[in-house]
Amino acid sequence: MDILYFAWVRERVGLSQESYQTSAATVADLIAELVARDEGYSAAFADLSAICVAVDQELSDLTAPLADCREVAFFPPMTGG
Repeated sequence: MDILYFAWVRERVGLSQESYQTSAATVADLIAELVARDEGYSAAFADLSAICVAVDQELSDLTAPLADCREVAFFPPMTGG
């Protein structure tokens, strides 16, 4: 799957996107795998209440299943203006 990172999530991880092989069942499981990889991921996902996620371009939550998923995007909450 492709993982996309936006705004300060990208800055902390140090990548805007990556291809990643995982057996994670849910978004939460994927985050746990990523956090175990590197301090940058730990910093990016330290406060999960400040993270939004989209699975295959649809807003989702941490319980979203990843079976047959092609893309996961992580980004901070959006504000209107």
